[in-house]
Amino acid sequence: MVSGGGLLVAGTTSDAGKSVLTAGICRWLRRRGVKVAPFKAQNMSNNSAVVVDADGRGGEIGRAQAMQAAACGIAPDLRFNPVLLKPGSDLSSQVVLLGEAVDTVTAGNFRSLRPRLAETAYAALAELRSAYDVVICEGAGSPAEINLRAGDYVNMGLARTAGLPTIVVGDIDRGGVFASMFGTLALLDPADQALLAGFVINKFRGDLGLLRPGLDMLRQVTGRPTYGVVPWDVDLWLDAEDSLAYGRVLGRPAAPHGTEWLDVAVVRLPRISNATDVEALASEPGVRVRLTVEPAELAAADLIVLPGTRSTVADLTWLRETGLADAILTHAAAGRPLLGICGGFQMLARVIDDPVESRRGSVPGLGLLPVEITFAARKTVRQSVGTAATGAPVRGYEIHHGYVSAADPALPALFTGVPNGGAGEGREGAVLGAVHGTHWHGAFESDEFRRGFLTDVARLAGRHGFRPAPATSFAAARERSLDLLGDLVEEHLDTDALWQLIESGPPAGLPFVPPGAPRPAGGVVAGTGQGPRTGGGQ
Repeated sequence: MVSGGGLLVAGTTSDAGKSVLTAGICRWLRRRGVKVAPFKAQNMSNNSAVVVDADGRGGEIGRAQAMQAAACGIAPDLRFNPVLLKPGSDLSSQVVLLGEAVDTVTAGNFRSLRPRLAETAYAALAELRSAYDVVICEGAGSPAEINLRAGDYVNMGLARTAGLPTIVVGDIDRGGVFASMFGTLALLDPADQALLAGFVINKFRGDLGLLRPGLDMLRQVTGRPTYGVVPWDVDLWLDAEDSLAYGRVLGRPAAPHGTEWLDVAVVRLPRISNATDVEALASEPGVRVRLTVEPAELAAADLIVLPGTRSTVADLTWLRETGLADAILTHAAAGRPLLGICGGFQMLARVIDDPVESRRGSVPGLGLLPVEITFAARKTVRQSVGTAATGAPVRGYEIHHGYVSAADPALPALFTGVPNGGAGEGREGAVLGAVHGTHWHGAFESDEFRRGFLTDVARLAGRHGFRPAPATSFAAARERSLDLLGDLVEEHLDTDALWQLIESGPPAGLPFVPPGAPRPAGGVVAGTGQGPRTGGGQ
């Protein structure tokens, strides 16, 4: 059995398939009896998961790494994603280091902060490699961003430091995959190229025989094999790291259990966070969940969802400027169901006092719930458990600066619950007629509560023919998705060759492909993959 083995999964672009391929390799290795863990040195994503460490402290990691941990059959660990950048605007990101928010990074100060981040990431990987047989690492963006290479610690900088063999995955659905793969290799310097062992093509549709000549020519010009071609699969949509990966409609809606559909419109906020909350709704037969920025599309919805956001006040301003706020108010005035989650819940308040994120102070909310929201400097990060009014058990997690500072005492709570590690019983969220709000992410993954909520939504929306399916299990759907990833790796990749890489490292004598790239003189700058304006990629 290999000990401390590793592999880096890099990509030609963001959203090329790095996250899902990493998860699939992790599931394949787990099936082989390998003790395996995931790792991403730095992620940029507003979709995060809460991890509770051994001391009971809650911290954040990228949701993709939590998904990859599930593929490994282990609990999430803060070391799996030691650096998480959460964009709050086009120019700045909150820095989460080993789970805790420690700073705000911009293009101007990222260079000074980078050595601390790199040191933390390298130390976390070293600890994981001593504790696990294999660590499968995921890169960010593309390793060929030559303007960023001097300060890189997540792509080839990580591979060089840790001696990791590297494979590059490319999304053929975007077109130009052979040029992207060749160009990625050719823009690396000789020492980096010596670690890049080969390629994987992702999201292929069509006749593999037509692709074969291209694979052969790619090997001829690079001296490196393609380890496999992963087909497009419409069932791979859960736990998306970036809401842009969804498209307009989530998943593949199954036929209704009753006689009517429910139509759910999710507002795609500019700084949307934890958009994965609505995946559980989309897993229900007869529920069509779509993301939209069009006021006209809200008019036809049975349920409007205002999801989480990294910037509540800024996105609320955007709602008003686009006419979406008026459409939401019209929907609510008609008594039709509305749900706000975390930042979306905060927008429903009468007043929002924010000296922290936007620094705008007191601003009016949408006024649909008789509550006031105040932002605290310290972020609440914790897991929670409770019950709905029906008695249905609910589990969730919280990641927010804003909290309910005042509320009408007669206002019913959505949940009665106890934060993990807390004492006593507390009220969480609010319900007023057809308007619902909560700070709890992940609550709709609780099957009994979700079914009851959708039953109420159907009644309020007049969809009397809708019936929730009695046996839908979101946890089982997620597990099927992870098993599917493992199946795709086993069936479509050369797993013997991958195991050889993991066990023995990069092959000796890999040819250099010119021109290569010298190190830039200026060091790190902001851009895709490493800086504060990056896209986390998948």
